[in-house]
Amino acid sequence: MYENIFYAAFFFTAAAAVLIFFMKYVSAVLQARVRLAQDEAYRELAAHAVRAQAEAAAALSAFGAGLAEIQSQLAMVGRILKDVE
Repeated sequence: MYENIFYAAFFFTAAAAVLIFFMKYVSAVLQARVRLAQDEAYRELAAHAVRAQAEAAAALSAFGAGLAEIQSQLAMVGRILKDVE
């Protein structure tokens, strides 16, 4: 009778240890998966930010060219007005 109790106590202790190590392993795997997904999200966000910055720089350049044209035309209009006076 005492042998059965001894075997049961040994089995449950060993099973608990195996279960704890298994849960620790599963936790590490899940954390690695989450970290990988998070890294991919950051990479995608960084790529999106680079594209948006390039588009903004192109738009700013176009606005600058348009502004320079408007300034040159305004200067011509100012000269014409001075000539009319």
